[in-house]
Amino acid sequence: MVGKSVVTLDGLSTNQILDLLHKAEYIDSHRKEVAHTCDGRVLATLFYEPSTRTRLSFETAMLRLGGKVIGFAGAQLASVTKGESIADTLKTVSNYVDVVAIRHPKEGAALVASRAASVPVINAGDGGHMHPTQTLADLATLQSRFGRITDLTVGLCGDLTFGRTVHSLIETLCRFGNVRFVLISPDELKTPQYVIDRINATDNCSYVEVRDLASVIGDLDVLYMTRVQKERFFNEDDYLRLRDTYILDEEKLQLAKPSMAVLHPLPRVNEIAVDVDDDPRAAYFEQVKNGMLVRMALESTVVGDELPGYEPLNSKEVHA
Repeated sequence: MVGKSVVTLDGLSTNQILDLLHKAEYIDSHRKEVAHTCDGRVLATLFYEPSTRTRLSFETAMLRLGGKVIGFAGAQLASVTKGESIADTLKTVSNYVDVVAIRHPKEGAALVASRAASVPVINAGDGGHMHPTQTLADLATLQSRFGRITDLTVGLCGDLTFGRTVHSLIETLCRFGNVRFVLISPDELKTPQYVIDRINATDNCSYVEVRDLASVIGDLDVLYMTRVQKERFFNEDDYLRLRDTYILDEEKLQLAKPSMAVLHPLPRVNEIAVDVDDDPRAAYFEQVKNGMLVRMALESTVVGDELPGYEPLNSKEVHA
């Protein structure tokens, strides 16, 4: 993976994904030992879209590894306002840094960036397409909660049309197999056909589409909640009509398994009631910590810096 860009997780083998999760676990228990892993390295965070968790997580990851960070948060702060292309920005920034994390509202922007750059580029989210590092955080959370990322019934609820985190997670879980997906959404926000096709192409994965969360919550090992994303709508009336379709509260949680994990890529608006935060099944702030850890694992890996004392995972290749 040294020198390699990560636009989607499809470019990584399942064994490489598992090793990144293993590295993240190691980092969490060896914070002091890894604190100088990336001394002298510089990360650029090029965020053409607003972000709190993802940008700060990428930046904190490099800082905790001993490196430094440059970048911008918002297209209005970059030369794109003067008409500069993504390709030219990346060719320029590649002269300054060792690795780039980019977020952009247009699907495919991360791929364009990776082709123009002479250093590794990590996709921090491109439009409604993919969000690979969020998926790594999701997988790390499943691993910590269940000790596995397969043989699970996973419910995904809310905006399944524009939710790039949902698309990334489904596609990656299909590579590992033995997952039953329950797709919970209004008709207007159903899962795109290309994601459904991916599930159908996987012999040991299955799905059902439903509208009612309460009717299926008791069957779930994992409930992945999403917000209805105002920034993806052209019509505000449509957004306001769909915004409050699904709200998870303690009353609904009473119908769920005691071991169920509630995940959310954040930010939330009102789709998870605040009183759920104190429920032991709430795993979304755990996801935030795991996001930083997997980004530490990924950043150090693509620049080729070895974690002191780390022994690679010697598991067999898991075929998709």
